[in-house]
Amino acid sequence: MLKTTLFHGTEKHFFPLLSLLILLLLFLSISSYIHLPYSAFTLSILTDSTSEMCTGRYIYAYDLPDKFNSDIVRDCRNLLPWHHMCPSVSNMGLGPRVRGTGSVLTAGGWHFTNQWVLDFIFHNRMKQYGCLTSNSSQADAIFVPYYAGLDTGRRLWNHNITERDLLLVELFDFLRSRPEWLAKGGRDHFLLSGRTTWDFRRQGDDSHLWGGKLLTLPEVKNMTVLLIESCPWGNENEFAIPYPTNFHPSKGSQVLAWQEKVRSVNRQWLFSFVGARRPDQVLSIRDQVVGQCLNSTRCNLLDCASPANDCNSPNTIMSLFERSTFCLEPPGDSPTRRSIFDAMLAGCIPVFFNPHSAYTQYRWYLPTNYTEYSVYIPEDDVREGRVRIEQVLSKYNVEQIGEMKDTVIRLIPTLIYKDPSHKTESVRDAFDVAIDGVLGRVKSLMGA
Repeated sequence: MLKTTLFHGTEKHFFPLLSLLILLLLFLSISSYIHLPYSAFTLSILTDSTSEMCTGRYIYAYDLPDKFNSDIVRDCRNLLPWHHMCPSVSNMGLGPRVRGTGSVLTAGGWHFTNQWVLDFIFHNRMKQYGCLTSNSSQADAIFVPYYAGLDTGRRLWNHNITERDLLLVELFDFLRSRPEWLAKGGRDHFLLSGRTTWDFRRQGDDSHLWGGKLLTLPEVKNMTVLLIESCPWGNENEFAIPYPTNFHPSKGSQVLAWQEKVRSVNRQWLFSFVGARRPDQVLSIRDQVVGQCLNSTRCNLLDCASPANDCNSPNTIMSLFERSTFCLEPPGDSPTRRSIFDAMLAGCIPVFFNPHSAYTQYRWYLPTNYTEYSVYIPEDDVREGRVRIEQVLSKYNVEQIGEMKDTVIRLIPTLIYKDPSHKTESVRDAFDVAIDGVLGRVKSLMGA
């Protein structure tokens, strides 16, 4: 009786399962007969899908000896003579996580990121790239993961030219011997440096000359070179990509939450400036910018020359930028500044005084019509006292400001670098834009 009851309760499930089992056995028998692996259908679908997605997008990355990249990071105590960089290269180059975001930052994705570590961040993002190939002949572009910025940065103050150029010379000795290089003379190769072009343009071997000679090498002229600041004239193989900010989201929702926050925040200051004067630079307009800010009741100044101000704190910086409508971006040691991207990340409209601060630089990232997202005031007008910054900015009405701010906020995802430890396919970041740019350039060079 018990047996009958048990069978009666399960018979409606038993026969369908039995039929499924018979079909499975029949499939395996046929597969064995024609030597077809069990998962061949699934693998075929996945392979075809990946192949279609990666057509024209395959990248081969050299597996360079450690001395060209990871050993440089391990030498973190010597990366900068005045700054202990070991914390800065933690978390795959993002730096220590920000604890306690308060009301200024949104939850998740915030780090204390050093502006000079993009070599390391970019390489780690490359390791997550979905179309890497181990077959260089299949590749549409070839990446050279040499940490040029970190290597040159630690040797900029070394007067021994041989030591300063040591790794660079060894790298190109290595590349010239490789079949990947010989196949196309390096025209499909690209590399990145997280420093400005001016650190790699040494002419000659006088020990008192500044920088390395990477960009003066004949071989490099064939390559595509990514830098945080490019030479704006006569160098068609250099392309500027954004400085790293402190925001590295691991998922799309973090980006959306941040965009919503900076879209709705109350901006109580008309304009602001974060930085310091440049008393040793005769042509700098920093003195005039600081002076005009101090003389205005509508400007907020964070003087980075004062020990009381922590200009490396994400909370401090973003708090000021979030509450400002316009952010002043005068040149510093060079035309570009990391502050440009910190400000735009906060939804603040950048005010430029030199066209080489952005307009001739970030061609892959910013609208060609600069009036859509920024204000331009010629630095000569400021230097010679012909213009008051507050007066210029006060002429923009609410509608114009709203349109520019919306454009800036829309650009945010492509101006930041995602957390390399996570795959966030839903967010297209600065790395993705750079890869598109490189692939497009290589394709045009190859005449495809």
